[in-house]
Amino acid sequence: MGRFSPRSILLGLAAPIGALIFAALVCSVILGVTGHSPIDTMDAMVDSLTKPRLGPRTFVNSLNSATTYYLAAVAVAIGFRMRLFNIGVNGQYQLAAMVAAALASASWMVGAPSFLRIALTLIAAMLVGAAWAGLAALLKVTRGVSEVISTIMLNAIATSLITFLLSPDRMGAVDPSGNDTRTAKIDVGGQVDGLSYPGTGSKIYGLVFLAVLVGLAYWFVLSRTRFGFELKATGLSEEAAVASGVSVKRMVVYSLLLSGAAAGLVGMPALLGDIYTYSSQNFPSTVGFTGIAVALLGRNHPLGMGVAALLWGLLDNTANSLDVAGVPKEIVAIMQGVIVLSVVVAYELVRRYRVRLEQRDVGRALGTTKAPVNADAEEVPA
Repeated sequence: MGRFSPRSILLGLAAPIGALIFAALVCSVILGVTGHSPIDTMDAMVDSLTKPRLGPRTFVNSLNSATTYYLAAVAVAIGFRMRLFNIGVNGQYQLAAMVAAALASASWMVGAPSFLRIALTLIAAMLVGAAWAGLAALLKVTRGVSEVISTIMLNAIATSLITFLLSPDRMGAVDPSGNDTRTAKIDVGGQVDGLSYPGTGSKIYGLVFLAVLVGLAYWFVLSRTRFGFELKATGLSEEAAVASGVSVKRMVVYSLLLSGAAAGLVGMPALLGDIYTYSSQNFPSTVGFTGIAVALLGRNHPLGMGVAALLWGLLDNTANSLDVAGVPKEIVAIMQGVIVLSVVVAYELVRRYRVRLEQRDVGRALGTTKAPVNADAEEVPA
């Protein structure tokens, strides 16, 4: 069958669409049990997107959230390609955002050309993210420490390190409200102006184009370069990669460094396009885990992750409208969780069905239509 045959396209769409339908049904049951109308809930979410006074702002906020989620998903997906689980995106992006904010607002940076300041800020964020992920890579290749454990521990260390560095006598300043410490504000020369959207005072992050470039680079490197082939081959079979002359340890280091560099960019759209200063309250510690969900839903594909990130952004930003309708907005979190679980199950079911269809096709080509009972069997009896 061709790669883009109608059957392959339908099978590719079956899992995500089925997962979304299943999640909607589960949430409808939960709403019905708790005494809320699923129809009213859906109407409230749709109204937040279509009403003239709410729709444009919801769209802009959703697109901005999707930009952040997409960058986090790419960071996670790079590790997934190598069968590595970078759970440390939270720590990597927060530490990178804090250092980048301190650098961009430094006195010696004021007066430098705007393009140079922004470029140095982005490079610094990537280097910090890569360095923090590199610690996990070093532990894995030298001591065999699981990257899951090391990156989780590094998240906690990053949080404590940020708290230490943000003290008023170092690089932090006390918030006028007295509730938080933050870096100095980045002036206009270090900011990235957003794109105005009609009907709202909000702006689309100017660095939304950076997310597009990161997605294109991710696709090109993994699909059109030898390095990407070796990366995916090592993730599929380390033994086969070694037999082909590929160094598994080197690929582990490269993949985690690239994953960390992408994670370093996660906070840049908000930092340079909206907030202009770093504080732990403005940079939540859940973005990395959202990136995992988006990467799973998008199947590590650059376009799939883009659609999943936009869906996640829409769900997050329509949740506030549920309070007005008298529906707990936590139902959105339940829907997101059900989507992730159902996606995993749906993709496995579709994979098994695809294997059966392929085995049937092979059987027909060999002169028999009998397919093996086990869908995971590697051979088709002649």
